[in-house]
Amino acid sequence: MPKVIIYSTPTCTYCKMAKEFFRQNSVQYTEIDVAGNEKAQQEMISKSGQYGVPVIDIDGKIIVGFDKGAIKKALNLH
Repeated sequence: MPKVIIYSTPTCTYCKMAKEFFRQNSVQYTEIDVAGNEKAQQEMISKSGQYGVPVIDIDGKIIVGFDKGAIKKALNLH
């Protein structure tokens, strides 16, 4: 199983959509809430160069936003 990390905030609609997609596809993930967590924000920005969420890290492949096609490809889902 790939290692999946999602950087998110509680109010992010696309983050919720991504997490629901993971649940529907039985993908285990670690969620890191970057709201008010400066260390997590810096980690996310250093990985992605982005300030917006979600940022999804699948085995080191960085996907910015809820890009279902890119997520499926990174997870080898069909």
